[in-house]
Amino acid sequence: MTNGEQKPVTDSSSEQSERGGIRMTKKLLRDVCKQHKLYMTPCLNDTLYLHYKGFDRLENLEEYTGLKCLWLECNGLTKIENLTSQTDLRCLYLHLNLIHKIENLEHLQKLDSLNLSNNYVKTIENLSSLKVLHTLQIAHNMLQTAEDIQHLQECPSICVLDLSHNRLDDPNILNVLETMPDLRVLNLMGNAVIKKIANYRRTLTIRLKHLTYLDDRPVFPKDRACAEAWAAGGWEAEKKERESWETKERKKIQDNIDALAAVRQRAKEKKRQREMEERNRTAAVQQDVLGETPSPSNGIVTSNAVESLDSVEKMETEQKIEKFVKESLEAHEETLAGTANSEHQLGGSESTPLDMPTDKMARPGPRLTDLPDPTDIEEIKMEPPEKLFLDELPDLEDVDTSDNLAEEEIFTRKQTSPPKIEVISEVNEDEDCAAEGGTLISADIVPEEIPTSIFSNENKVPGADAKESLQSILADLLKQEKGDSEGHPDQPLRPLIEEMAPEPY
Repeated sequence: MTNGEQKPVTDSSSEQSERGGIRMTKKLLRDVCKQHKLYMTPCLNDTLYLHYKGFDRLENLEEYTGLKCLWLECNGLTKIENLTSQTDLRCLYLHLNLIHKIENLEHLQKLDSLNLSNNYVKTIENLSSLKVLHTLQIAHNMLQTAEDIQHLQECPSICVLDLSHNRLDDPNILNVLETMPDLRVLNLMGNAVIKKIANYRRTLTIRLKHLTYLDDRPVFPKDRACAEAWAAGGWEAEKKERESWETKERKKIQDNIDALAAVRQRAKEKKRQREMEERNRTAAVQQDVLGETPSPSNGIVTSNAVESLDSVEKMETEQKIEKFVKESLEAHEETLAGTANSEHQLGGSESTPLDMPTDKMARPGPRLTDLPDPTDIEEIKMEPPEKLFLDELPDLEDVDTSDNLAEEEIFTRKQTSPPKIEVISEVNEDEDCAAEGGTLISADIVPEEIPTSIFSNENKVPGADAKESLQSILADLLKQEKGDSEGHPDQPLRPLIEEMAPEPY
C-alpha cells in the first residue's frame, strides 16, 4: 500500500508477510468492513468476517473491542494470539487453519462457542478459565489417548462436545466423559474406540446420565429406560421394559383419540343446544303472532313443543308439494288444449303457406308420433250440408205475396252463406218471371250484391205464357225425381240453379 492507493490484497507486495501469507492490516480490515457493509468505526462492529482471506497471523484487532462473533476459518493461522481486546467475544470460529495448540484464550471470559475443527491439535488444554464455554468442536484433529482429553474434567460447563474423526482408541475416555456433569450431546463417530466398547450405545447411555444425543441420533427416554433395564436384568428385562413402554405409548395414543372424540361430542352438544334454543325462539315468535301466550318453561323446550314444530314443518312441506303438483298438472292441461286447437286449425286448412315462419307453426304439446296408442287420436267429422229437393219447392201458382216472408225464412234456414246464383232456363229473355222466381230463392242476399238486372221488372205481373212454360219445366223435373226414386232414372236434365264460386275481391 503506497500513496494511499487501494490495491487488491493479492496484488500488494507490502501486505505480504514473511511467511508468504496476507497481513491483517488496519486498512485491509476497513476495506473488509466496507465490503460487507459494516461500520467504518471499528468499535461499533459486533461481527467481523475474515474468513477465506489467507491470513497467517492475528493482528491489528485492538480497535474492534465490541466484537461478539469473529469468523477466521479457512485461513493459514498457526497460533491463537492478539485477542486480548475482544472481552465481549461469544463465538470464535478457527476451523480449517494450521493451529497446533490451544492457548491465549484467558481474556475471553464470555466465550460460549469455540470451533477448532480441522486443525492439528494434539491435546485439549487451557480451557478451564472459560467458565461459560458451552460448545466445543474439535473434530478432525490429532487427539489419541484418554490423557489427551483429560483436561475436559476441568470444564464442567461444556454441554456439546464433538470429538469425531480423531484418533481416539482408548476405552478409558469414558472415565473422563463420565465426570462431565452437564454433557448432553456427544459425537465420537470416526474413532476406533467405538469398536472397543462392548454394547457401545447402551453403555454410553447408562454411564452418561444426562446424554440426550449420541453420534447421529437422539437418546429418547424409552432408550434410556431399556438400557437401564438391560444393565439390571439382561435381555429379558429389556424386552419387558420395551413392551411396557409400547403399552404406555398405545394408551397415550388412545387417550388422545378419546380426548379428541370428547371434544367433538362437546361441540355437537353445544350445537344441538343452540338449535334447540333457536327452535324455542321460533316457537315463541309464532305463538306471539297467533295471539297465544306461551307457557313459562324456564328456558327448556318440552318434547311436545318439539314434536308440534316438526309436524308443522311436515304439513308446510306437504302443502308446498301438493301446490307444485297441482300447478304442474294445470300447466300440462293448458299445453294439451293449445296443442289440440293448433292441430285442428292446421287440419282444416288445405295447405300451409310456404312463407310462414317455422317458429309460428311449432306448437307445444305431444306430437302425433309421441302418442302411445293411435286410437287416442281424436277425429273430427264435418257434417255434410243439407240437401235441397225440388219437391220441397213451392208451386208457383200457389205463390202468394203474403207468404213470401215465410218462404224466405225457409230458404235462409237451409243456406249458411249467400251464394251468388245464376238462372239458366230456356225461356225468353223478355220473360222476367224466371228472374222473379230467382229472387224468391235468394231472399237473404244483400241487395247491394245482387245484380240490378234481376229487379228490373219486379213490378211486372207474369203473363199466361210464362206460367205454362214454368209448369212444364217443373212437371219434367218432378217426373225425373220420381223416376230416380223408383229406380228408373230418366235422362239427366240441365241444372236449374248453379252455384258459383265467389269472385275474389
